[in-house]
Amino acid sequence: MSENEISYLIRGAIVKVYCNLGPGIFESAYEAALIHELRNLNLQVSTQVPVPLIYDSVRMEVCFRLDILVENLVIIEVKSVEHLLEVHHKQLLTYLKLSGLKLGILVNFNSDDISKSIFRKVNGL
Repeated sequence: MSENEISYLIRGAIVKVYCNLGPGIFESAYEAALIHELRNLNLQVSTQVPVPLIYDSVRMEVCFRLDILVENLVIIEVKSVEHLLEVHHKQLLTYLKLSGLKLGILVNFNSDDISKSIFRKVNGL
């Protein structure tokens, strides 16, 4: 399955979660519900996936964690904030760079219109 096919399924799962839960609850609740929906689609889902930091050829013990990794190909960064900031977009791009993956999805569930709160980010590698 390609990143684009996975992305399509993720978007549908996000909309389903949003329609069932609505805006304004904790990020952890959206994350748990989204994981459930993705697994119901028979997708391989990993959560809180550690990403090592390699700096100057040295593996640092500092660790970043991806919210959700789908099929070992697509990162989902889940937010529930008043407004997404530029740093949220940059955070996902950094995770893509550090992990070597191509596609990420940033979603802010605290929105009046979920369709305007889902952002695809591509790592130019």
